[in-house]
Amino acid sequence: MANLGLLSGGHRIGPQPGPVPMVTLMTNTSAAGRPLEDPALEDLDLSRIDPLWSGPMEERLDGFSALRRHDPIRFFAEQDTEYLAAGPGYWAVTRHADVVEASRRPDAFCSGEGTNIADLPPEFREFFGSMISMDDPRHARFRKIVSAGFTPRMMRSLEDGVASTAAGIVDRVAGLGSCDFVTEVAARLPLVVICEMMGIAPERHDEVFDLSNIVLSQGDPEYIPEDVNPLEAFLAAGAGLAAIMQETAADRRGGDGEDLTSLLVNAEVDGERLTTEELSAFFVLLCVAGNETTRNAMSWGLHFLTTNPDQRDRWMADIEGVTPTAVDEIVRMASPVIHFRRTATADGVRLGDHEFKAGEKLVLWYASANRDETVFADPDRFDVTRDPNPHVGFGGPGPHFCLGAHLARRQIGVMYRELFTRLPDIHATAEPDRLRSNFVNGIKHLPCAYTPE
Repeated sequence: MANLGLLSGGHRIGPQPGPVPMVTLMTNTSAAGRPLEDPALEDLDLSRIDPLWSGPMEERLDGFSALRRHDPIRFFAEQDTEYLAAGPGYWAVTRHADVVEASRRPDAFCSGEGTNIADLPPEFREFFGSMISMDDPRHARFRKIVSAGFTPRMMRSLEDGVASTAAGIVDRVAGLGSCDFVTEVAARLPLVVICEMMGIAPERHDEVFDLSNIVLSQGDPEYIPEDVNPLEAFLAAGAGLAAIMQETAADRRGGDGEDLTSLLVNAEVDGERLTTEELSAFFVLLCVAGNETTRNAMSWGLHFLTTNPDQRDRWMADIEGVTPTAVDEIVRMASPVIHFRRTATADGVRLGDHEFKAGEKLVLWYASANRDETVFADPDRFDVTRDPNPHVGFGGPGPHFCLGAHLARRQIGVMYRELFTRLPDIHATAEPDRLRSNFVNGIKHLPCAYTPE
């Protein structure tokens, strides 16, 4: 699950000049004209970074809760920027049931028109979105070919490699007593796993990491200077990742290697192969998707465990038994990918009580669905034994459910098993330094401390 972060809200990062968008003038009534009495809905705007997405987490949770109760499918305006003209606006889908239903109905709510909120050129969204921005039959063809590379042997090899990689990462920091958990632990595991899976040379791993950060940055000035056009930076970073894959693919074509690039570049299903362009786009997706969900879930996990010591103790008392439910609870609470967009395919398609017109955009807010009070008891409570846990942290059910969900779960579980075994008192020592984004619930830095090994 990945996408182009900056454009998800259709706006430039940073202070927002200009007049208040129209949506803020509509906050006192629902789409049906009903009065809204919840103060959390006053001036609520999901499209603007400031103040909602740069402020306290509690404010966005309160806003989503109010939307679910009073106006679960609500219209929001898009932002006009110097880089992109504002689109026609979108309907925010905030209830769990509606997110799940829309995900199951690709015939009514398609992905091929884009999964970013903003309307991007087709070549742009295909390059950065790859298979998640496709509809059948193209999506089915692409997924079938890609799935041919995920053989049982490949998956066993990956899972074995995750354990050794996690151990090596902990080896690097175990003697220090403190570190930045994001950059030194959480970000390294998926990076190494993806690169090794694709057969990327070790000397290029740091380059892949840096380029991926730019694509995921949503224009955050830590990754893209404020005087640099974010669109140009994204395209340059994407081109850099594509070049790495093209070089790797050329080296593997016609060979008998067992890395995923070798398998995919030589895989033929029903007489079709992936083109070089498709393979490059898939690698860009892997670099972004494989990083964002895993590293941000892992980072939020340390924060949740630090602020909920009783749940930490519960997990550590039964590491093997609790790990499966704990990992899913981390993903639910973190919701690393905050939303994805869909587009109505015809006039009259319905979702809940709402009827859409052809071409209207709806945005599935996973971060809201994962806190739905009608599905999750005490949804803001972190419970490592929560079961059942029908979260949509890997996307809703249907053709676009995350292909790498199993691998992501495996990485998170293995890393925490390694940490609990070797650095049992590891804890965050500050609040997360969050990415300023309404698309990726990212953490840039998270200081932590522990007794040196």
